[in-house]
Amino acid sequence: MNSFFIGKFEGSTSKSKDQKAPKASSPSPTRKTSPRSKRWRKKNLQHPYFHKAIVSLTLNLSSLFLLFSSLYAHQVKSYIFTYGGCSQEKYQPKTPFDANLKSLLSSIVSSASQSTFNSFDTGNGTSAPPDAAVYGLYQCRGDLKTTECAGCTQNAVTQITLLCPYCRGASLQLDGCFVRYESFDFLGKQDTNLTHKKCSGSTSSDVEFFKRRDDVIADLETATGFRVSSLGLVEGVAQCLGDLSSADCSSCLSEAVAKLKNLCGSAAAADVYLAKCYAKYWASGYYDSSSDSSSDDEVGKSVAIIVGVLAGLAIVVVLLSFLRKAMGRTQEG
Repeated sequence: MNSFFIGKFEGSTSKSKDQKAPKASSPSPTRKTSPRSKRWRKKNLQHPYFHKAIVSLTLNLSSLFLLFSSLYAHQVKSYIFTYGGCSQEKYQPKTPFDANLKSLLSSIVSSASQSTFNSFDTGNGTSAPPDAAVYGLYQCRGDLKTTECAGCTQNAVTQITLLCPYCRGASLQLDGCFVRYESFDFLGKQDTNLTHKKCSGSTSSDVEFFKRRDDVIADLETATGFRVSSLGLVEGVAQCLGDLSSADCSSCLSEAVAKLKNLCGSAAAADVYLAKCYAKYWASGYYDSSSDSSSDDEVGKSVAIIVGVLAGLAIVVVLLSFLRKAMGRTQEG
């Protein structure tokens, strides 16, 4: 029977009385470190500047993480998730469509720092594969500054890629901006399909409230782009996407206003989003967060949490990597 031994086997297992016990094996030789190298390493490891640098770096990165978290929390609060939709059709990574989509989303982010609306089509040339074209647009709320628009759009692009991975079509509406892309050309075409509605849990029986509400939404109906209207304690806002003509915008808003009344009845606040426009109103400057669309709010919170966690992990990885490299260089010296 074969046997397997770990280590080195020498001689018989029995020992004679006059046989001396074998000497303990000497430890394996190690690389000798010169006295000069030892002195240098000891001197630098104990040098106050080294420890101050490590502590300073840790505090700075920690401060950066806290600042980023604070700014991101503010951004999420400012640009509240409204709704999102993903196509069932998927695309494969590292395909022409994938490359064109990345290019389109990058163009959206870049453009948002200069304009509150733009549309793009990528990969629809005659030499391109027929299924590689991507069409998309973004639009910010009409009262946002350019810097606010850029931040909101960046936020929306980040969230849409997390919410709809590898989808050939997707749309995402935040309170301050909207992003949509498709594998077919939808640009400049009228579309009054209902995409989202939100009716407040509280209702009103005040006749005066309904009169003012009707006046406000009637004013919104005549908008040709972005409009804010208020009368007494009732306020409202409406907006069409920038790729619609004035006639198509008016038609879209008429449909949205009609749905505000039909779908939400006596609600004290209501939002109606169609594919190419939206209209909303609220009473007393207060919007009741309870509605029949709370699941959409949970999706938005989940996506925001994922983005925040990923950003935090990235900073921690950078910190640990730097510390390991710094210690490694010091020990090698």
